[in-house]
Amino acid sequence: MNVHATALAHAHLPDAQTSAFARDAVEDLSQSPKRLSPKYFYDAAGSELFEAITRLPEYYPTRTELSILTQRGGEIAKILPEGAALIEFGAGATTKARLLLKRCRFGAYVPVDISGDFITAQANGLRKDFPDLAVHHVVADFTTPFALPADIAGMPKVGFFPGSTLGNFEPHEACAFLRSARAILGEGAQMIIGVDLEKDERVLYNAYNDAAGVTARFNLNVLVRINRELGGNFDLSSFTHRAIYNRERHRIEMHLISKKQQTVRMLGTSFAFRSGESIHTENSYKYSIERFAALARGAGWTVRKSWTDEAKMFSVHALSASD
Repeated sequence: MNVHATALAHAHLPDAQTSAFARDAVEDLSQSPKRLSPKYFYDAAGSELFEAITRLPEYYPTRTELSILTQRGGEIAKILPEGAALIEFGAGATTKARLLLKRCRFGAYVPVDISGDFITAQANGLRKDFPDLAVHHVVADFTTPFALPADIAGMPKVGFFPGSTLGNFEPHEACAFLRSARAILGEGAQMIIGVDLEKDERVLYNAYNDAAGVTARFNLNVLVRINRELGGNFDLSSFTHRAIYNRERHRIEMHLISKKQQTVRMLGTSFAFRSGESIHTENSYKYSIERFAALARGAGWTVRKSWTDEAKMFSVHALSASD
């Protein structure tokens, strides 16, 4: 820990968010095995790359979830209270929220995202497209507690967590996030959440190893960000993207693999890599309907309704806070 403190003391850190990135990156790369948190994928470039991933032919989750939200939007609207505030955790491009905003009578929309420039631009676009809707964007790490805008204090709260992002958490972390979201949203809260389902392993493999290499660039971008923001000297050509399915743990794992023995420096600290050594950057857990319902119950939510596509590739769930 003293090594980490010394490294940070010599770094030029412009804000609290970058400080958190620095602390986490130094600590995580000092572990064995090495890792990096997937929340740091999403700088402006990473957010754009992820949006490109969602348009790839191999990447089924986005288009499948969009089809569910489109086809079942009327049913979802009937469940949700009129005049509620929709709070989206990790809003990104807000594409899916727009579907709900068109079908449901919300009083306000609160997109929450860690990428400040990106979410500010998205919020400005929403204000133009939905001039009668109050839009209050929040720049925050949605995995930690944050304050909701005072302007929505008197409104019913509906959380929105699409995109199977829940699968990026370890199961105990997913439970903790759902508990945290329940606390942030408050008494009587409801939530709409997307959850990716278990399926043929070849479909999963192709979705995270696309032929165009966009997912590889997305994965490697976290090293670009370390170089730019934390003074790292990662040589991107010395690392390669790898995504595999871990059958026992029901998850896709994303890794960055060192192609050779090398030493990388960041914030005054050296990190040695063996040839073939991995930085574990992301997991994407896949659930059954029953396993997700059990997870939600353990976090203080009740599943009111679940929808899937015909092929049962993806699921959307309406939750209500348990008494």
